[in-house]
Amino acid sequence: MNNRSIKLFVIALRSKAITKSLALVLLKFAAGVGAIAIGLATFAPLSLAQVRTSIYKPTAIASGVDVNDILTDKDIPTGQKGFARDYAINVQKDERLEISVSAGGFDTVLSLLDSAGEVVAENDDSVGDNTNSLIFFKVRQSGNYIVRVSSFGGSSGGKFTLRVNKLQVVK
Repeated sequence: MNNRSIKLFVIALRSKAITKSLALVLLKFAAGVGAIAIGLATFAPLSLAQVRTSIYKPTAIASGVDVNDILTDKDIPTGQKGFARDYAINVQKDERLEISVSAGGFDTVLSLLDSAGEVVAENDDSVGDNTNSLIFFKVRQSGNYIVRVSSFGGSSGGKFTLRVNKLQVVK
């Protein structure tokens, strides 16, 4: 072996030692932290935005079509003992929306969220003793909005019908 071969061999041994040391540190860290460290060491990191978009995908809906669905305790927890289901709709500035949800088995709450996730309109009970919900809304900014159907008062939900109508101005 010449000097150059010996130096390369020593560098290779050192890099293996460093790799082995790093592996031992990761194993000790993994033992303390658990699956999180293993997941971080094993997979390429994802940004939080990538994780959210890969998991959270509201169903796209169109205007003028009844959406018959079921709200269950497997949907989004509201933090108020109820659950919610989201639907995406694209709207244009100055459109007027009528959004309604009716359900016989639970008290509905209807919310409209803008592209930033801010609630821009909300309704619990539309009229009188009725527990269905109704929103009339004039769109201030074009974009994607979320229509959220949720249950009030800790109800896990049930069957419901959602409808979004784009209204025409009568002249």
